[in-house]
Amino acid sequence: MFKVLVIAYYYPPLGLSGVQRTLKFTKYMSSYNWEPTVITTGNVAYFAHDFSLLKEAEESGVKIIRTEAFDVNAILGKQYNTVSMPKEFIRRTLSRISKVFFIPDNKNSWAKKAYKVAKELLQKEKFDIIFVSVPPYSGFVTASKLKKEFGIPLFVDYRDLWYGNHFAFYPTPYHRYKHKKLEYKALRAADKVVAINRKIKEKILLNYPFLSFNDVMLIPHGFDPADFESSQEKIESSHKMKLTYAGIFYENITPEYFLKAFKQLSVDRPDIAANIELEFIGYLRKENKKLITDLGINEFVRDHGYLEHKETVKRIKASDVLWMMIGKIQNADTISTSKLYEYFGTRKPILGCVVEGTAKSALQEYGASFITAPDDIKEIKETIIKIHDLFQKKNLPVPNEEFVQKHDRITLTEQLTKAFQFYLKAE
Repeated sequence: MFKVLVIAYYYPPLGLSGVQRTLKFTKYMSSYNWEPTVITTGNVAYFAHDFSLLKEAEESGVKIIRTEAFDVNAILGKQYNTVSMPKEFIRRTLSRISKVFFIPDNKNSWAKKAYKVAKELLQKEKFDIIFVSVPPYSGFVTASKLKKEFGIPLFVDYRDLWYGNHFAFYPTPYHRYKHKKLEYKALRAADKVVAINRKIKEKILLNYPFLSFNDVMLIPHGFDPADFESSQEKIESSHKMKLTYAGIFYENITPEYFLKAFKQLSVDRPDIAANIELEFIGYLRKENKKLITDLGINEFVRDHGYLEHKETVKRIKASDVLWMMIGKIQNADTISTSKLYEYFGTRKPILGCVVEGTAKSALQEYGASFITAPDDIKEIKETIIKIHDLFQKKNLPVPNEEFVQKHDRITLTEQLTKAFQFYLKAE
């Protein structure tokens, strides 16, 4: 077996979509003769925890080393405290304050601790590859130091851009300069860059011309077929069209325009609205619940709250149509959320209220998609009417199966491990 040291802050039992990609890679690595050891965070507070995902990693034989540090999540609480997500205005304000004082991010303390633990481990054991998942970007800084000290090939996996990230905030020219300098140094140490989509690859190559086209490989997000095979249990059906959203709302990802469109639908076509159930899985948040009440559409909405991943998969499989949105923000064209690719695994029709970019292109390739602008209330309303009409006629579209199968997590892990081995042979 080859051995890979994985550095990833976001890993089970932390929940939400940020943990899925690294979890599934490590879950399937052993199938391709790679033994992963994951250095991740300790018992910290977070917005969601999912111990079923931790069990999945443990049953797959993943070695997990936990590190305690004085990062923000550790200060908020121990023993996996699940904390409530504050109102979006407060969350965004706190995020910006954090970006003033912490460069590259507020996980610096954890990254330093992870460095010490990794260094001790590398002095005792031989590893063939170091693999780091970003964000947080401080983990990449740590991994680049380890590469320089031990000469082990370094692969970095970009789930999001670093410099010019869609949620980036640079309060001074110094902050902008420092981020780019840190990323430059870390990329100089990296042997291979993995990006989730072509837009991220293009922007990395544009920002750092020393990288060649072949230095950056594409491995998109995906879905785990095992999650869908193990979610066969039936969910009660009301015979209404079930339109479901799974995930959280923050920054430019908001249900505001969708909910206002549905309100208009309930006024203009109450017969159609009465035959639709809106389901929300994850964190709907207080301000959005208030909006639902203010619009007077509570009777159409079912809020399930945060569910374990397998329960979420079961519910999106039982839905008739799935909904997602990506609003207007800088570099929104680079966003391709892991949720969307899990939607693809259901093979259900998708209503995508998205900007131009990677997510829209993926929806178009998927085929079973209805695409609108993210904030066009009238267009969203008319599209829901169109979808309902096809639902009534039992004529909803089916996806491009070849496209779906390309995003199987097992296949994607094979691509990654082949890249590991190809690099080792080329050395």
